[in-house]
Amino acid sequence: MLTENAVDACARLRGAGFLLVVVTNQPDVARGSQRRETVDAINAEVRRRLVLDDVRVCFHDDSDRCACRKPAPGMLLTAAAEWRIDLRESFMVGDRWRDIEAGRRAGCRTILVDRGYGEEVDLNPDHRTMSFEAAASWIATCGEREVTGERVE
Repeated sequence: MLTENAVDACARLRGAGFLLVVVTNQPDVARGSQRRETVDAINAEVRRRLVLDDVRVCFHDDSDRCACRKPAPGMLLTAAAEWRIDLRESFMVGDRWRDIEAGRRAGCRTILVDRGYGEEVDLNPDHRTMSFEAAASWIATCGEREVTGERVE
């Protein structure tokens, strides 16, 4: 299920000139409680509905110690290389500490969508908000300020 206003938020970001790339951990495949085909079908539908440029998936579990599973920045680095993305000018939006840490390690600005998970990890995202829609608005505002030369904090 998509979050409320996700379609409009993605359209706003696309209209502001951003590429939309999703990076997602799906360890249930490695754990045997979900089939890869099911995850692929869900991601294809999300990609279609949100008009995403790319979806990157890590199917590993923590014990695999791969370079792609967040908080490792592998999926972000690979996407940046393939799409020619300047990660210093990019935003990583996520609702878990792993998302924020992956974005930080990749050199992105980070936005935590706080869903009240209560993870006791020292997160210092560049911005914190309660919804993806608010995150998209903040990103669009940052982009507008950068174009006019204002400093964004």
